[in-house]
Amino acid sequence: MNKGVVKFFNNSKGFGFIKDEESNKEYFVHASGLIDEIRENDEVTFTLQEGKKGLNAVNVKLA
Repeated sequence: MNKGVVKFFNNSKGFGFIKDEESNKEYFVHASGLIDEIRENDEVTFTLQEGKKGLNAVNVKLA
């Protein structure tokens, strides 16, 4: 389980980015990968899954 912070999330388009706490890498997150509703600057936990354009954050929930 990774920990990170929501850097950007657009509710109307249903996607955003999460910055990983340890690696400082940013991962794409889609609304379909959310467990909880998220907003910018929320601390979250997530797992990574291979998507069409690289790793995506999935099973995202508030920390």
